[in-house]
Amino acid sequence: MFAQPAFPDYALLDSGGGEKLERFGALVLRRPDPQAVWRSRRPDEWALAHLAFERDESSGGKRGRWRVGADAPAAARGKEPRWTLDWRGLACVLRPTPFKHVGIFPEQAVNWDWIERAGARLAAVRKDAPALLNLFGYTGTASLVAARAGFRVTHVDASRTALAWTRENLDAARLAPDALRLVLDDARAFAQREARRGTRYAGILLDPPHHGRGPKGEKWQFEEHAAELVGGCLELLEDRAFLCLSTYAIGFSPLALANLLEGTPGAQVVADELVLPEALVPGLPARYLPAGACARLVRGLELDA
Repeated sequence: MFAQPAFPDYALLDSGGGEKLERFGALVLRRPDPQAVWRSRRPDEWALAHLAFERDESSGGKRGRWRVGADAPAAARGKEPRWTLDWRGLACVLRPTPFKHVGIFPEQAVNWDWIERAGARLAAVRKDAPALLNLFGYTGTASLVAARAGFRVTHVDASRTALAWTRENLDAARLAPDALRLVLDDARAFAQREARRGTRYAGILLDPPHHGRGPKGEKWQFEEHAAELVGGCLELLEDRAFLCLSTYAIGFSPLALANLLEGTPGAQVVADELVLPEALVPGLPARYLPAGACARLVRGLELDA
């Protein structure tokens, strides 16, 4: 398993009954998770959540609202709730959204750790700053981690809202305003243009959704477009490079992602599940919440995939 490494500002407290109970910084959140089909181990703690997501059935369950608990701190209240989470000294802005998300995916912390190690390895074998491409960059946590690790980062997302959030995170992290090159674009279109330009990257991150739209209405459907995009990204890699491909709530196994990365000469590919370790309960075995699939490729670099 690719298990989320422990860090003080996050904990999966419990899961079950189609939900998960998490602590982000000082706030405890209760929100849906279709993977949690088992029984809760700490049923008495769920009522203490500061924010609880309630689905709006009129939207087909795709949207919802957050109910504020009686003991919720000021950061969880008002028209624009907002607080920060710290990951190894890197501050990230969180806020509840109508789609149950808060701006960060803690299961990706295992990949943030890997990016930092990749940066250290590359720094030992080259004099210039390596280039990294983050497609479907969302709110930019992985991009900020990469920038702090010494990469020249190009961050691409099709959402103006996500890019604005990334700028907010850039400011919260106290990195230089030009630490990231922010690009509003369709991931496939951008990768194709980079290939025509002859651009090469030492690292590429891909965390695509199941389906979506580009800024000009370009269609993205994982089943239809993943092979083309991943194949194109493999051609953008330098001789000494890495690529990380992850997905969530799509239904594809890690093996399927590994097969997308096959055929790269001299490369090592490892694939597995991303998981969130649940807080231990005395007398019970460790339990993990599945949080997606991930495949990593490494070529010409002393770095475990």
